[in-house]
Amino acid sequence: MTEALSHIVEWYKSTLDSGGYPLIAALMAIESTVVPIPSEAVIPFAAHQAHVNGHLSLTGVVLAGTIGSWVGATIMYWASRLAGRPLILRFGPYFMVKEAKIHSAERWAAHFGSFGVFVARLLPVVRHLIGIPMGIVKMDFRWYSLFTLIGSGIWCVVLAWVGVVAGDNIHGEMHRVTIWLVGALAVLGVLYYFFVHRHFADKAPAKEL
Repeated sequence: MTEALSHIVEWYKSTLDSGGYPLIAALMAIESTVVPIPSEAVIPFAAHQAHVNGHLSLTGVVLAGTIGSWVGATIMYWASRLAGRPLILRFGPYFMVKEAKIHSAERWAAHFGSFGVFVARLLPVVRHLIGIPMGIVKMDFRWYSLFTLIGSGIWCVVLAWVGVVAGDNIHGEMHRVTIWLVGALAVLGVLYYFFVHRHFADKAPAKEL
């Protein structure tokens, strides 16, 4: 799987000029489903290219990434809503969605509600899973879409900024970039622990008395 994803990323980098915004949107849509194409390899590279050669615009990159993320998240939502929980639990493992992850995503959704959709778009692990419990419980699609678009938009802006700053490193900005990235990673690390790790950690089986 890792090797296959590596080939996809390399192919993307070599065809971005011809693929343009539709290619960005398509990969971000796939990233928001069950195929773990890293958004960190899609948006920063496109933003860097836009910043360097101007074939794309930064606004266009962010919009394409946001819309693509929404499309993928929408597919996950409606697939789960129409299929229902029993079918998702039964056939999820065939699509790399294990039952334990579904249970964890359900705990996440029950604990954080609608706001959890927004937070999920900013964090690993739950980014592509949050549509499953929200579809199963039939969350209002309008609110689901709104929180998905806002969260995805912010995430794409952050990734685009990283891509642009990485392109400016040659101008002596590396030390400042390092400070900002370390700070951002620290914040994400804290958010990941409190919002993801504690809810996705395997529950220890209860001991019999």
